[in-house]
Amino acid sequence: MGEENRLRDYRGKRDFGRTGEPEGRGTPSRSQEPRFVVQIHDASTLHFDFRLQVADVLKSWSVPKGPSADPSDKRLAMPTEDHPLEYEEFEGVIPRGEYGGGTVIVWDRGTYEPLSHDRRGRPVDFAASLERGHARFRLSGSKLHGEYALTRFRGGKDGDGEEAWLLVKTAGGGARGHGTPDPRRARSARTGRTLAQVAADAEEGGGGA
Repeated sequence: MGEENRLRDYRGKRDFGRTGEPEGRGTPSRSQEPRFVVQIHDASTLHFDFRLQVADVLKSWSVPKGPSADPSDKRLAMPTEDHPLEYEEFEGVIPRGEYGGGTVIVWDRGTYEPLSHDRRGRPVDFAASLERGHARFRLSGSKLHGEYALTRFRGGKDGDGEEAWLLVKTAGGGARGHGTPDPRRARSARTGRTLAQVAADAEEGGGGA
């Protein structure tokens, strides 16, 4: 499936004449390693958006409580539509009345290393591991580091009901990490601003970016 088809839902939900979100028709620069981004999104509900680059799109999940560095925290992750790679840079205010209307900051971003293997220890294509419902990866961000796993526990192509996943930091070396910080006090890894500062800047500038 080409990028145009993968982004059909994303583009169909947005009026790019009103929102400053990227339309996804450019050719963003690509690093040797796939990228990830975690955005805090103060929309109808305050939540985190967790996105992993898979091929030419960002596979996306809404994580109400945000990713945690504590292996004992199992965080619900609800899949959303694929986003364009340029969305990694998006920070601003989506206008009220638009899909996802509210303030967005880039809480963390960086690269990740796929770690999924089959029973014989052979690497498994990351997109295929997600399709099967379980994928492991190592994050290298400004805030999140170490091995994580996404596991589908409900729904999917062969299941009934809404699809749902768990995002969990895998235990390693017996170390415990910290939970997720207060999203309203958290600062952007891109600009150092809080949600309130981004909203205030947008109001002063009369725009959403």
